[in-house]
Amino acid sequence: MMGSTERILTRRYDAQKPLLLSTNKAFADWGQVFPHAACVVTLVDRLVHRAEVIEIEAESYRLKEAKELSATRSKQRRTKKH
Repeated sequence: MMGSTERILTRRYDAQKPLLLSTNKAFADWGQVFPHAACVVTLVDRLVHRAEVIEIEAESYRLKEAKELSATRSKQRRTKKH
């Protein structure tokens, strides 16, 4: 039996409709992304069959923001102690 994610992807694939996905997981890790998928290999195969895969090698914007916030808070704590 297909899960809702699989049904959506299959409908979009069969209708040749566009689909945009973004993830920080490699295809090899998609078993974690779609844990209930009957066959993750088939799912990934359908996604990349007519796809343009764009890999972005960059630091996460949220991670960068979190580091900046942490540095600011740390600086504020040091300032309060003096």
